[in-house]
Amino acid sequence: MSVPTTGTDRATDRADAADRPIRSTRRSARKTRAAAGKAVLVLLLLGFTLFPAFWMLSSAFDAQAGSGGQQLLPREFTFDNFAYVLTEGGFDVFLRNSAIVAVVTVLASAVLALLASVAVARFRFKFRTAMLLMILIVQMVPLEALVIPLFVQVRDLQLLNTLLGLMVVYVALSLPFGIWMLRGFVAAVPVELEEAAYIDGATWGRMFRSVLLPLVMPGLVATSVFSFITAWNEFIFAMTLLGGATANYTVAIGLKQFFGEHSNEWGYIMAASTIITIPVMIFFVIVQRRLSSGLVAGAVKG
Repeated sequence: MSVPTTGTDRATDRADAADRPIRSTRRSARKTRAAAGKAVLVLLLLGFTLFPAFWMLSSAFDAQAGSGGQQLLPREFTFDNFAYVLTEGGFDVFLRNSAIVAVVTVLASAVLALLASVAVARFRFKFRTAMLLMILIVQMVPLEALVIPLFVQVRDLQLLNTLLGLMVVYVALSLPFGIWMLRGFVAAVPVELEEAAYIDGATWGRMFRSVLLPLVMPGLVATSVFSFITAWNEFIFAMTLLGGATANYTVAIGLKQFFGEHSNEWGYIMAASTIITIPVMIFFVIVQRRLSSGLVAGAVKG
């Protein structure tokens, strides 16, 4: 049995219907203000983050940067800063040295860390837990505390002032992080996949190349990023181990020659900093593509 609608109820319904567009408009206004506030915060954050890079590029192309007269936009656009850095500044040699050190460090640390991580994740042997704890403890030690011990070891190996000695140190610094990270990726791969490959007649090398390697590729790329950054940007060990061998300087310590006792060549400094940044950006672009392909490569039967 339906309840008859009174005049009061009809008036209330009409009032609610009239207020509904107003409430909707108020909600839309609040959402708009919230979105505008978020956009402003994002723009401020982007400006704060990107301004140093913008200032570096602007000063690198400004002919007045060396005299301290640079502005937000170059008043006198020039490539002379880059030309000086790559010729008289000797940065072509520093770039070559850094490229050699970085490539060797990335490849050597990736191979050694991958093999070591497979060993600690798949095999049971004596002192395995102690080795993992030692690797974890090494990661906690500040790098500054290792300068003198590593210097003494490199000196005893008669590798001071050589790129080979620097490579050995960088590989040693990259291995603890690489082994610890790759161990988790290897342990996450089901053993049944490896056993299935063996049942199909694959050798260990074939299983490693077609099954295990594609699945741990994301972790291998991550460790390669860490190794590359260590080898490309590191300053303390490079300065300590290379000493006065200016012909073997890397870009990190080659940059300091533009800092004077009483004045700094800001145009040259910013141009050199821009040159140093470009290989890192290229490497990250390549790494991102490899990382995306590695995430799905293990799911495809090859």
